Amino acid sequence: MVLHYIPNILSLFRIFAAPFLLLSGWYDLPILFFILLGMMLLSDLLDGIIARRIDHTTERGSRLDSYGDILTYLSTPLAVWWLWPDIVKEELYYIIAAIVIYIVPAIFSFLKFGQLASYHTWITKIAAVLMSVGVVMLLGFDNHLLFHSAVYFLVLVMVENIAITFILPKQKSDIYSVWHAWKERS
Repeated sequence: MVLHYIPNILSLFRIFAAPFLLLSGWYDLPILFFILLGMMLLSDLLDGIIARRIDHTTERGSRLDSYGDILTYLSTPLAVWWLWPDIVKEELYYIIAAIVIYIVPAIFSFLKFGQLASYHTWITKIAAVLMSVGVVMLLGFDNHLLFHSAVYFLVLVMVENIAITFILPKQKSDIYSVWHAWKERS
């Protein structure tokens, strides 16, 4: 069924769009940056919703979603650095903290399971919305409050993801919370 491919296509879009997001920064095209970032964030929102709605969640889809997320999160700061270097200088500690907070749970997962986790927890979804709106507020309206708050909120995400990695005996995707990890373990 063609509908089953839509979530993966949306995830693949983020993977293929990441280099263009970088190019928008390199060539000083802020409008293109906002359009691409908005489309990437929208595809991130929709891929999981559609997969669950059509009852077609798969390990492959979960991995594609995670790879799309990683490329979005890695390409965005670099493009932002090229487009708004003054903001990056002002927010450097928060940006570095967000990157480190994002990488640390991945390291734990890789060390334990030999691969990156694709938990897609509820708290991670909340953090993604906070961070997305925070970045737009920071870049578009020079308001850093929500961006800073989102970085602090990411600490909770990091702790939960590390806890899930310790709780699970083997890697599993789509674990919505620590509670769900405990249930999986039982």
